[in-house]
Amino acid sequence: MRSDSQQPVGEEVEVARRGGRGAKEEPMGSEPMEMRKRQMSVQQESAAGGTAPAHQGQPGQANPRGSNACCFCWCCCCSCSWNEDRDERNRKASYDVKEETPTLEEVHSWAQSFDKLMSCPAGRNSFRQFLRTEFSEENMLFWLACQEFAKESNKGSVEEKARVIYEDYISILSPKEVSLDSRVRESINRNMQEPTSHTFDDAQLQIYTLMQRDSYPRYMNSSAYKNLLNALSEQSPES
Repeated sequence: MRSDSQQPVGEEVEVARRGGRGAKEEPMGSEPMEMRKRQMSVQQESAAGGTAPAHQGQPGQANPRGSNACCFCWCCCCSCSWNEDRDERNRKASYDVKEETPTLEEVHSWAQSFDKLMSCPAGRNSFRQFLRTEFSEENMLFWLACQEFAKESNKGSVEEKARVIYEDYISILSPKEVSLDSRVRESINRNMQEPTSHTFDDAQLQIYTLMQRDSYPRYMNSSAYKNLLNALSEQSPES
């Protein structure tokens, strides 16, 4: 058996950080601001050319994995600097389609079914703008992100994009969190250990159904849809 004197350095660091072997373990994600401060401190010291030895296993030092290391926890938003460009990624997302002008026939077809609306790029865009006015645009953004994610086959890309989707739309700390029941949320948390292109299938279906039952009827009765239909009807005889 291994004696305490042979304890690996990594474990000594962990014991020191928690205040001793018997110390109560902090809940994961309970000190995101403190973690951020430690990371920023390390980055500032590096930028200033500091000569202090890194990761000596002393209490209070930054994570031994490095200042940009990720906690890889799937129950909350990671507080590492990897998240800082999330908004930029969203702005550049391939599913953020340009505005298109639909035809009168297309707009009429949207009233036939929600599937007709969602299968039309112009319909999705018009519906997304309506959701924005109801402060529920994240439902469409999540559904679109899942559509793109399902096309991925490369394991590295799957893991990276799964993490982005989780932190943007599943995490309870995200301002764009979508509404999912506990069964689906727990399933995602389990699957995030080894995500696949089908990790968010159940969640995507649940949000699709939510939009169909809740937002779609209001959109069809909204001034946004009626004004678009009237404008295209007036233009139709001239074309």
